[in-house]
Amino acid sequence: MLLEIVKYGAKVLREMATPVPAITPALVAAAHDMLETMYKAKGVGLAAQQVGRLEAMCVIDVPASCEDDEETKAYNAAVEMPLIMFNPVIVATEGSQDGREGCLSFPNMGAPVVRPAQVTCQYTDVNGLMQIASAKGFLARAILHETDHLKGVLYVDHVSAVEKLKLAKRLQKLADQNGGNL
Repeated sequence: MLLEIVKYGAKVLREMATPVPAITPALVAAAHDMLETMYKAKGVGLAAQQVGRLEAMCVIDVPASCEDDEETKAYNAAVEMPLIMFNPVIVATEGSQDGREGCLSFPNMGAPVVRPAQVTCQYTDVNGLMQIASAKGFLARAILHETDHLKGVLYVDHVSAVEKLKLAKRLQKLADQNGGNL
């Protein structure tokens, strides 16, 4: 089932996710609805807040073709896509990468963001089992972006002051159209 993607300005995007005590069939179905919604919107990740929910869950599906080099593709091959994560926690980061980032909650907008180049994330999978995923490159960026959403942190919070000034009018207009919460 397609869900409505919440846009910047909506209060829910700034709220903290609540931990999921147990993986239920209803939550797994919600995650699959989130995947369907993400695919329809041509995105690579979607967090619960982006569809008006507050559970600590997100979905990611980054095609290997999004990675810049063969080493990164090989490293990320161990992470099965689509990635459905409940209660994800970043346990380690390493290095730095600078790249353009966008978000389904910020239509037709993007800006350069510096993030760690490598990430290790612990999460619960759809079967209720604890997993650990390590990723580099674009997949690492996607994991960090979606787990930030679960903390009420948006990619524009990582944008440089200069870039934020460039986006200021568009951000204000989008916020005003969607509840006014910055």
